[in-house]
Amino acid sequence: MRFAIMGSGGVGGYFGARLAAAGHEVTFIARGEHLAALQRDGLKVSSIEGDLHLTEVEATDDPRTVGVVDAVIVAVKAWQVSEAAEAIRPLVGAETLVVPLENGVEAADLLAKALGEENVLEGLCGILAWKASPGHIKHAGVAPFVRFGERDNHTSERAERLKAAFDAAHGVTAEIPDDIQAAVWSKFLFICAMSGIGAITRAPIGVTRRLPETREMIEQILTEIVAVARARGIALLEDAEARALGFIDALPEASTASMQRDIMAGRPSELESQNGAVVRLGREAGVATPVNALIHSALLPQERKAREAN
Repeated sequence: MRFAIMGSGGVGGYFGARLAAAGHEVTFIARGEHLAALQRDGLKVSSIEGDLHLTEVEATDDPRTVGVVDAVIVAVKAWQVSEAAEAIRPLVGAETLVVPLENGVEAADLLAKALGEENVLEGLCGILAWKASPGHIKHAGVAPFVRFGERDNHTSERAERLKAAFDAAHGVTAEIPDDIQAAVWSKFLFICAMSGIGAITRAPIGVTRRLPETREMIEQILTEIVAVARARGIALLEDAEARALGFIDALPEASTASMQRDIMAGRPSELESQNGAVVRLGREAGVATPVNALIHSALLPQERKAREAN
């Protein structure tokens, strides 16, 4: 298949590299020093699943030069999705699949609104990875997975074809869940709790899950998100909170979420797409979310400052 990777950092860089190594035609959309390194030296991945160095990769900052592709993997930050949707228009033809792998629960809605429902799948991923330096992706935790499917959960040949492409790649597990909306919210459940507690405490997950006070706060974040999801008709499993907490407990002690790392570095973050989204969607559904509201409010001044600076 012919892929374009919109956003070539930890997520897009890792999955794009694995697809390219499996023989697919992959173009990375990047910019700045990262783009220059990709064009000059290729893409290096340091991974617990096995290291990889693609000495030559296709990379550009202009999607218009690529042409229509079979699939666009959208791996930008959640707050960049609307901008990305406009940028990838030249990549999208009648048969193109657009698959968001963002944190949050609204990326597919934004893409469908901009590009049309017919092109967009619902999607998510799991991986602990980041851009260690220009042209170099570091994968340090979580067995990488992607999950995607038609937004109404019907089975389709195109989703199966995409799964087969990922199945051929080393270091990736691909799945088409029976209920993709529930899968997206299940991922959102743990990543939002991890992001929120990490951003407000500035501590790694090994610390916050161990201290009784912050562990209780994690549990409260989870409870609120589950309540919002169910009020919005999402069929989460009965033990969704316990599963999310189990995933958090299994992470390496030094783990931090990307939202936390951005906030600690003074960069714009996914605050509005994570804890902020819980508050906003909860308000729409008539569900109180006091702990998420506290996190959102406490971090909002810094978030505004970071956005003004950028």
